Amino acid sequence: MPDLTPLAFAALGLLAEAPMHPYEMFQTMLQRREDRNVKVRPGTLYHQVGRLADLGYAEVVGTDRAGNRPERTTYAITDAGRAALEAGLRRMVAEPADEYPQFGLAVSHVDNLPVEDVAAALRARIAALRTQRDGYDDAAAGLQAKGLAEHYWLDVSYARAMLTAQLEWLSAIADRLDSGQIPWEGPALPDEHLQNSKDTTR
Repeated sequence: MPDLTPLAFAALGLLAEAPMHPYEMFQTMLQRREDRNVKVRPGTLYHQVGRLADLGYAEVVGTDRAGNRPERTTYAITDAGRAALEAGLRRMVAEPADEYPQFGLAVSHVDNLPVEDVAAALRARIAALRTQRDGYDDAAAGLQAKGLAEHYWLDVSYARAMLTAQLEWLSAIADRLDSGQIPWEGPALPDEHLQNSKDTTR
């Protein structure tokens, strides 16, 4: 099965709900705030939908024109597209993927900063993530108010849970840094351990 970009996969998921034209997909993604999960641009989306059609995962089911607007082509998912969507979902849910977030890289080298700078940066990140979590809370409240079934917005629930876990870890580390519970100066290994290592190499 050909590899699909995240945007193509998201488009395939929308077509599984109902036939749509790419502009409608774009608007739906923005309304559902899926731009937090995948980079969404109209031109790129049109290109990816065309690729889905080339692969036989989507097919043209109609065209329409409203006033002076450009003609819009509506696509529907095919049986092959549905099979690819289901296979991809099973794999992505079951198999952890190698991901390389910027924050993980920064944490691995943060010992190069003074402890005061690290604590301040962590506090700033905490404030930013709390704002993000508030946004997810607002989104969840709006979806609940609309009566949208929960299984359509599990991604919102997941994102909030991950933010909460991050906030707990960040707050604990920042507090330990502020209280001096994490020593910041000195060698990476205790002197005794270094001496033992030297003895074993003789």
